[in-house]
Amino acid sequence: MNLKETLRYLGYKGQQGDEQTIGLVQECWQELEKTAVRRCCFREFPLKHLPDYQLDLGCFSVQSKSLWKNLEGCCQVLIFAATLGAQADMLIRRYSRLQMSKAVVMQAAAAAMLEDYCDEKNREWKAWYRERGLYLRPRFSPGYGDFPLECQPALLKGLEAGKRLGIVLTDTFLMTPSKSVTAVIGVSCQDRQCLVKGCEACGKRDCEYRRETV
Repeated sequence: MNLKETLRYLGYKGQQGDEQTIGLVQECWQELEKTAVRRCCFREFPLKHLPDYQLDLGCFSVQSKSLWKNLEGCCQVLIFAATLGAQADMLIRRYSRLQMSKAVVMQAAAAAMLEDYCDEKNREWKAWYRERGLYLRPRFSPGYGDFPLECQPALLKGLEAGKRLGIVLTDTFLMTPSKSVTAVIGVSCQDRQCLVKGCEACGKRDCEYRRETV
């Protein structure tokens, strides 16, 4: 159970939750462990840096200064998607009808669980590539910086994520199941220190869920 991240998604910002909240977090994690179906898919594509911060990532092209900088020095990318599955959404909807306070905590716990799962897969891929003399950059998702959500359709199509994971998009580029994520990970021959990811890469400084950084 990742209590710290769950509390951050609940807006605690480094504060400890009260006993009742912590109890709800524990209950939600236990139910999600039994219900959520963690799955992911990924593909490797060649990468081309073009003028004016244009990038050709194989399955889609985009103009993004923040992503361009994240991928500087990379020659290929991993495109990936991960999800907790429709079962997690059903659990959240169920408590939205029965116990709204628990539904809110369930939302936060599911978000933290998905983040943990992505971190776990990243560690596996990092070790695999390191054995081959290659290094991975931090994952970078549509919506970070100036990397637009409008890239989601082409990204998901390139992964065949609908067929492989059951992920589909709404008209506003939000994913269903809602506890799903996509990202780009650069692959480089250079072991470069690059720690920018997640909240650290986002320009929205006033977000109530922002991770505290130093």
